Amino acid sequence: MTKQPPSLQDLRREIDSIDEQVHGLLMQRGDIIDRLISVKKTQEVGSAFRPAREADMMRRLAQRHRGILPLDTVESIWRVIISTFTYVQSPFSVHADLSVGESAMRDSARFHFGFTVPFLAHFNAEAAVEAVAKSKGDLALISAISSRSPWWIALEPTAAPKIIARLPFVERADHPAALPVFVVSRVAADAMVTEVEMWSVRVSGWSADVARALSPFSEIIAVPDTASDGAALLISVPGPGGLDKITAALVAAGASVRSSALVGSHATRYTVPPTTASK
Repeated sequence: MTKQPPSLQDLRREIDSIDEQVHGLLMQRGDIIDRLISVKKTQEVGSAFRPAREADMMRRLAQRHRGILPLDTVESIWRVIISTFTYVQSPFSVHADLSVGESAMRDSARFHFGFTVPFLAHFNAEAAVEAVAKSKGDLALISAISSRSPWWIALEPTAAPKIIARLPFVERADHPAALPVFVVSRVAADAMVTEVEMWSVRVSGWSADVARALSPFSEIIAVPDTASDGAALLISVPGPGGLDKITAALVAAGASVRSSALVGSHATRYTVPPTTASK
């Protein structure tokens, strides 16, 4: 006999069963987080944000995903789950620099941190960094592609917050929160990921030729000093020891390094292959 296909009612019952299992697993995850708070005393040390772990989780999510459900949807669901449970462990706020555009920054904040985490807007990057420096475990979101001022200089002191992540963790064409942003915060040393170091470098003899000489080596945000021939640079340095190559390139191009300071680090950018991103 030919097996009859399942009815709509049967399929809907299966969906209801899966929904109940998903909800049950989320509540089970909450129970584990509750125990984690007791074991690690997270509420006493500030934000529970773990950039190294989150970057790894999001990479694995993108690599294993398949089926008709868009990756955008899956990533956004996981981001809300991760951020909300992080907030439950230790409440924090997201301070966003809106000077590069309000809508794109809000999209990034809401996509990566959901609506449970409080969103606080600032008119410039310095104000966002200052708010984080005064907080217990808040985060700041600042553009990773341009800046009107060298806000990263405030991260140079040892006790200052640092760049701890670059969002989105998973990059692809037509990402719903595609604006590249740095996350600035003060987190535990063992939570950091150091695949890409972030350096604050101040130079003399800055010019368009020097900028072109550096472009093959790393991503750079430059704020020229209008009162002199210098500039403040925020340089992404992949792997340890890479700053020496950049310093050599600066000198070879006719510039000189006045100072340099490590101001953070983040995970290597993971880009989804086009065939995967379209699934």
